[in-house]
Amino acid sequence: QVQLVESGGGLVQPGGSLRLSCAASGSIFSINAMGWYRQAPGKQRELVAAITSGGSTNYAQSVKGRFTISRDNAKNTVYLQMNSLKPEDTAVYYCNADIEEIRAGVLRRFGSWGQGTQVTVSS
Repeated sequence: QVQLVESGGGLVQPGGSLRLSCAASGSIFSINAMGWYRQAPGKQRELVAAITSGGSTNYAQSVKGRFTISRDNAKNTVYLQMNSLKPEDTAVYYCNADIEEIRAGVLRRFGSWGQGTQVTVSS
């Protein structure tokens, strides 16, 4: 069974930084794209940043220049470095991965979500 486990959330003052991590584990054959989403109270979940297995990235306009996504393919881990944080960045941040696994000789491909980590930006 594949699991995504996030860490690194917390409370930070405006202008501060946080680094989120998300590690995938289980019967993983390969991981294609990985990404970070966020959901603020009363709002829909939105894409923050994504990265392909080859390292190509894309970002939401609201975080460009402040957030950086990266990944370590050997560790099946994706990171989100968040700088110059603003109160409007407050949300639960979720990791997502496009995973291929082999189970009983069958290759399956599916999306997997982490449990979420709270990021609060407040003075």
